[in-house]
Amino acid sequence: MKKKFKIIGMHCASCAMTIDMDLEDLEGIKSSKTSYAKMETEVEFDPEKIKDNLVMETIKKSGYTAQPAQ
Repeated sequence: MKKKFKIIGMHCASCAMTIDMDLEDLEGIKSSKTSYAKMETEVEFDPEKIKDNLVMETIKKSGYTAQPAQ
């Protein structure tokens, strides 16, 4: 499953890399593509292992705020 999340609080491309590394450490995440320019991340994950709230919680622990993209 792929989902996009809006990210609040990124200041540079390094912020995007931090989010990707933290998400990709989670079991069940297949890929994470965070764009500083778009202020969003697209996450591909196994919905049997990962839920939206865990993705958003992990982003929060990285120092940013996330919400599902419309």
